[in-house]
Amino acid sequence: MSVPTAKQPERKSVQAYIDETPFWADGTRVASAPMTPMQWRIWGLATAGKFFEGLVVFMTGVALPLMEKEFGLSTMEKGGAGAAPLFGILIGASALGSMADRFGRKLMFIAEMILFVLFLVLLFYTPSYPWLVVCLFSMGLALGCDYPTAHMVISESIPSKARGRLVLSAFGFQAVGALVGTAVGYLILYVNPQIGSWRWMYGTAILPAVLVVLGRFSIPDSGHWLICRRRIEQAEREVEKLLRRNPPYPRTIKLLGPETQTDEQESAKNQASYAQLFRGKTRRATILASFPWFLQDLGTYGIGIFTPTILASILGHDTHYTRNVADLIHHDMMAAKGAALLDVLLLVGIVGAVFLADVVGRIRLQVAGFVGCGIGLAMAALSLNLEGTMGGTLLLFAGFMLFNFMNNLGPNAMTYLIAGEVFPTAVRGKGAGLAASFSKVGAVSVAFLFPLLLADLGTQTLLFILVGTSLAGALLTWIFRIETAGVNLEKVGRD
Repeated sequence: MSVPTAKQPERKSVQAYIDETPFWADGTRVASAPMTPMQWRIWGLATAGKFFEGLVVFMTGVALPLMEKEFGLSTMEKGGAGAAPLFGILIGASALGSMADRFGRKLMFIAEMILFVLFLVLLFYTPSYPWLVVCLFSMGLALGCDYPTAHMVISESIPSKARGRLVLSAFGFQAVGALVGTAVGYLILYVNPQIGSWRWMYGTAILPAVLVVLGRFSIPDSGHWLICRRRIEQAEREVEKLLRRNPPYPRTIKLLGPETQTDEQESAKNQASYAQLFRGKTRRATILASFPWFLQDLGTYGIGIFTPTILASILGHDTHYTRNVADLIHHDMMAAKGAALLDVLLLVGIVGAVFLADVVGRIRLQVAGFVGCGIGLAMAALSLNLEGTMGGTLLLFAGFMLFNFMNNLGPNAMTYLIAGEVFPTAVRGKGAGLAASFSKVGAVSVAFLFPLLLADLGTQTLLFILVGTSLAGALLTWIFRIETAGVNLEKVGRD
């Protein structure tokens, strides 16, 4: 394979170089260029944030009964502990994630993981409930920053044709983390059936997180962001590092400046503030990225965090009526096993999303997923009319399994993907961060209020409410639809 060279290399945009494909000796263009080692490294390091989010948030569902016992938590305090990491994500996604527009993608990509490691260690040694909430909240800050930065680090470094499946396959590690979190919780309880075992659950993530911090120092910064900041020579060096291959192609990187890219020029002048997110055509993108994600998180985190609690309650193992510590741990282990079984469907769903996002399109998958979630939750709610029977139990598990599958096939994956694609480069961090923060308003609300609503309204009423929010998500997605499958990121924001 050879690459024709020119005496005067043509200046191109960052994405044009990333999307460029080589030629065979006879001049035939290759269908696609292989990913470079650096592109794969970036993808691998970006998966870590989503993995740790799934690990921490869903492991909390297993750890909460033990925390409740150790610290003597009231129902409201238990809700506060469950909501703390989600509230941290809410703040971190916009407050820290938006800093990637000012300080660069790489710097925030590293800083967020350092923050995560620091408070993960402090959580292991936490002596009281207030410190527990502080540590969980601060870990959430770091994971919230990862929402926009991890997406941007991947999407601004890879070919347009592969963006959907690679961003989603990284996002899929949230489901891996959820499964690992419940599995680790169960195994630690099995090996060490003590109240303080919840500390070791979180402690297992410390060493892997340190290794991720070290790895993130080795990646280049985003050429898209550097061009937007008019640092052209640095952008050329970083893109060259990103596209380093053997044999090398392209041989020389010569980038267009922002003054020759009308969308970036406009962005540099008047699109670098939060106000731009609510002007003109960008407002439509803001609504699409934010409101369906908010509705999706109501179900995802309400069901995800409290699946062990719901199963324990419905299947007759309510931890409020345990006779002793051994009873508590036994019931927690049984609920963790049930939750882990259901979490497998999260993985199956995200695999489907990876293969279909660039073929079927983001909008169709999100709408179909929302409808499927509603059907699954309705099945789970109706199963309560058959409580105590084998048919009721099967319908309950089938409903939760359908919800988990359709959620990750559609809205859970697509809302994340769309939020990182529909905004121009200059405000991509702010837009994606704002959307993630707004979504976590729903997550925090449901995590805090779920134990109270579960007690006051009952499981069936609560599930039917979530059916309604799922169908509302499908409707809003369709009304404000913007399809981004295969769209060049440099053209986002143009008519």
